[in-house]
Amino acid sequence: MSFSSEVKEEVSKLNNLSNKEAVKYEFLGYLSTNHVTIESNKLKFSTENEYNINRFGKLLSNLNYQNYEIEMSGKNFCITIPISKLIPNKEKITKNEVEQNLNSNELLAKAFVRGAFLGSGSISNPQNTYHLEILFAERQNAEFVCKILAKYEISFKILKKKSDYSLYTKDGDDIANFLALIQANKSVLNFEDIRVLREIRNHVNRKVNCETANLTKIVTASVKQIEDINYLQEIGELKHLSEALQEIANARLENPEVSLQELGKMLKNPIGKSGVNHRLKAIQKIAEEKREKGYKI
Repeated sequence: MSFSSEVKEEVSKLNNLSNKEAVKYEFLGYLSTNHVTIESNKLKFSTENEYNINRFGKLLSNLNYQNYEIEMSGKNFCITIPISKLIPNKEKITKNEVEQNLNSNELLAKAFVRGAFLGSGSISNPQNTYHLEILFAERQNAEFVCKILAKYEISFKILKKKSDYSLYTKDGDDIANFLALIQANKSVLNFEDIRVLREIRNHVNRKVNCETANLTKIVTASVKQIEDINYLQEIGELKHLSEALQEIANARLENPEVSLQELGKMLKNPIGKSGVNHRLKAIQKIAEEKREKGYKI
């Protein structure tokens, strides 16, 4: 089961249908999405989630509306109900009365958002990426839900997608806060656990990549240094170098894999990284001068 399905299963099983007004506004949230259509005087809701279709049916029953049918259409569960005065017109869900109630009543606002998510929301597996979106057929509905979320400092954006409007976020904190808002409490904990593990994994990967890059840099530099030292040794010039340069040359030949800092600690009189680098640069300069003058092995 996908993470999105797990969230919808949890929310669909919430035992919070005793408040008839909240039930009504969760139902209105469903109606605001693009998964609800009205054709031939019938309202139809489709979903691949069995728990979700059951939740929708419970909302209808709590609204004292029993005249509906559930059937399969491919992989989708479809529930069809005739339009009547008991079912609010889909076009009026953001009109003054509804909007005023949602602005003044937190319980109803959360129920409405929960219904919208159950209606056409989806959330990606947080192990791979952070992405939550709800699809609406009408921009005003997306904007309405966006304003509700903004009251709780949850930031979403709106994107036109073909004939629909996507209300979405890619921010981990906003997703966690959204899940808490719709009472998906277990999913919030699961999401946060995955976030922590993901951050640890990314930190480890960054550290490994950094260490690998540093090691590559050390090896590349070491190869060049050893090449210069061997060249000077082959043409008989190494023995003419100062005692300090001969010491660092021999230390590098014996320890090709260590860093400059480690190399400095191996000397008779230890020196720092900059001191080691200075001596090796001096050896490199001498080797280049000898090559320019035509000294050959």
